[in-house]
Amino acid sequence: MKKALSTFLKVIGVIAFILGLITLASYRSDISPEILLSKYTDENSYFLKVGQENIHVRVKGRGEPIFLIHGSFSSLHTWEPWEAELSTFFNTISLDLPGHGLTGPSENQAYGIEDYAKLVFEIADKLGLEEFHVAGNSMGGAVALKMASDHPDRIMSLNLIDSSGAPKVKKEVEENNKSKTYDSGATIFKVARNPVLGNFLLKFTPKAIFEKTMEEVFYDESKVDDKLVTRYYELMRREGNRRATLDRLTSYKPYEIDFGKLNMPVLIMWGAEDRWIPVENAERFKEAIPTAKLKIFEKTGHVPMEERPTDTVREYLAFLGIQLDLDYFSSPKFLSHVD
Repeated sequence: MKKALSTFLKVIGVIAFILGLITLASYRSDISPEILLSKYTDENSYFLKVGQENIHVRVKGRGEPIFLIHGSFSSLHTWEPWEAELSTFFNTISLDLPGHGLTGPSENQAYGIEDYAKLVFEIADKLGLEEFHVAGNSMGGAVALKMASDHPDRIMSLNLIDSSGAPKVKKEVEENNKSKTYDSGATIFKVARNPVLGNFLLKFTPKAIFEKTMEEVFYDESKVDDKLVTRYYELMRREGNRRATLDRLTSYKPYEIDFGKLNMPVLIMWGAEDRWIPVENAERFKEAIPTAKLKIFEKTGHVPMEERPTDTVREYLAFLGIQLDLDYFSSPKFLSHVD
């Protein structure tokens, strides 16, 4: 009996030792902003002081302005393929929302949809922009939606791309949603909200988690290469972003949308195979905004503008009144940039 117990304890000890080594191996410190600046900024990058926040923005092109708003766990880099095409005809403004990318954490923990919507308007005011188009993906779609609901007179058009914020069905309304926030079905959201695992992720953040996350986000997993995963992974490890992410996901701030005020042109774009926010949400948006145009992209996941940039930007440009031949996308183009 004693021998069996001794053997059992030795096995437990070995397992504990191995788990300890795995834990230590997954330790990852924060990355200082200075290290990330050289890698993730370019000649179109700026830092704009808005209240107490120092917001990383990217401005390209000339013409009517378009604000591009990224989703949760993402950054302005998600729009790079679109910016390359849109900036030929428009003035694109993308930004890292507080708690994301190079902007880093908010001193006031201003991570709610309403907080973000107000911030984008403040940036527009700083840039002297009275009216503009706005496009948002996922959580960023909810931000764009809130902006259009609060100040429809300032929004020239609205593009909702696999957006959160769709009207809830009766069953969901009856449930207690106070503990829920944006894309609650995703694995990384569930891990981050777990009291034990969430705090573990503050320092022990395996890159494999981000690889799995990107494989959930994309329908075509062959497009999830190391460069893509590394970008998401390193920007999450920007000093303060992991703490900000946990604060954001565990402190839901309710917001309201008045769909009756959405009198501007609206385009709803969705990936048919979105595993984070299912395509049924696109139909809910369409019901709430009957005049909206709905476009579903087959064999596409949660971030169509990254997974299928050519097809999606062509659809968006057509919506904005720019008709292009397919040959345009394979021909050399000359972009104009902000001085």
